[in-house]
Amino acid sequence: MKSLLTGQHIHLTSLSEDDAGLLMKWSRNEKLQRLLDAIPYKPKSEDEVKKWIGGEDQSTRLFAIRLKDSGRLIGYAELDGILWAHRVGGLSILIGEEEYQGRGLGREALECLLDFSFHELNLHRLQLTVFSYNTHAIRLYENLGFTKEGSFREFLQRDGKRHDMYLYGMLADEWQNKKEG
Repeated sequence: MKSLLTGQHIHLTSLSEDDAGLLMKWSRNEKLQRLLDAIPYKPKSEDEVKKWIGGEDQSTRLFAIRLKDSGRLIGYAELDGILWAHRVGGLSILIGEEEYQGRGLGREALECLLDFSFHELNLHRLQLTVFSYNTHAIRLYENLGFTKEGSFREFLQRDGKRHDMYLYGMLADEWQNKKEG
């Protein structure tokens, strides 16, 4: 049986307080944070990061993305807003270490997370939002089989320009068909 949380180069593990320093470093990377969040950029304090790490509840699953060969933390992935009665949830991902961006590791992590979500948690639907200027993420989500379901037109303003936020979704059978096809 294939491990749900292990890919070829990465594995998903828990985050610990020992990871707080690196997570704080990423929270101070304005470029990364403006891809991830609509709220105005503000670096997180150590207390805020530690609270987030320890704040997992029944509607959230938080994972560290680590390299298999060294255990080095390169990012994180989160399932959030899980509505168990309806078997739906949201997801987000960040590859925080720039040297590992664009190398397929985010895709590998998302493939693990999709397998885990649909086969272990028995979720039926996953959804995510992405800003229209995040073209690399959009390409990844579409290549994985996510369907663009709508747009929140002119949702946010960055650098004097208005940008849309797109809603993408995937159903369990769509993921299964993508893997089999």
